[in-house]
Amino acid sequence: LWLLGEWGWSMLVQADGFNLLFDTGLRVSATFNAQAMGIDLACVDKLALSHGHVDHTGGLRDVLELMRGTIGRSNFLERRSAPIDIVCHPDVWGPKYIKHGDPAYSFRGIPFVKAELEERQGARFVESREPVWLTDDIIWSGEVPMRNDYETIAPICFLKKGEGTYREGDAEFAPDPLTDDAALYIRTELGLIIVLGCAHRGMINTVHHAQQVTGMDKVHLIVGGTHLIGASDYQMHSTIDELKRLKVARVGVSHCTGLAAASRLAVALGPDVFFHNNAGNVTTFP
Repeated sequence: LWLLGEWGWSMLVQADGFNLLFDTGLRVSATFNAQAMGIDLACVDKLALSHGHVDHTGGLRDVLELMRGTIGRSNFLERRSAPIDIVCHPDVWGPKYIKHGDPAYSFRGIPFVKAELEERQGARFVESREPVWLTDDIIWSGEVPMRNDYETIAPICFLKKGEGTYREGDAEFAPDPLTDDAALYIRTELGLIIVLGCAHRGMINTVHHAQQVTGMDKVHLIVGGTHLIGASDYQMHSTIDELKRLKVARVGVSHCTGLAAASRLAVALGPDVFFHNNAGNVTTFP
């Protein structure tokens, strides 16, 4: 089985007949890998976005086209006519930039126009700052409060405040608080499953928010991007200590974790807990 790896993130969640696609990757990885794995995206019921960076939204148009295509494999003429709900934070549409130098800013926001996705691809954006219960047991988090002293927004993330070329000393670019950063919380008999997109507002902050929103303390699985790339020793030590205190059964890292942080987690948590969640990985729970 040949799969495509990109700097991006997309995960299909299937539970009790409900199919949810969380993020859409950077460009073509989500659609390519879905087809390679025999997954019919026309069967996806809803989309949810973790935030507005392009590596999570760049495949949105292609995913929507596949979702609007044939419904099932028996009738190739039937097309989805109802709008496709996309749950997201209103701030996903912010003019998001990444600073790579001094002064070098690159646009990293959603590469599509909202109105065109609505008119041409049948998208219907369901925007909320609060948690959204997608089913009885699957919750899109909404805004994640930042409550500890070791998880901070990466200093390379910015919002553009005006038009023109950046000039040192003016206020055209401001730090992006990533208020749109969200996750999925899934209640199971084994405990909480927490699906991260990038965890810009902190993996541990997100875990604590999940416990608060769901009323469940036991965390069975944390999976996805942890944004521990470039994390300080203090953040790594604090994160590992809290994961151990919470007795998280499995931790599967992806995307923006970084090799150094992944290695430290692997050593600290051990092979019974830690795993790399790479393209094509399938995890099944009772």
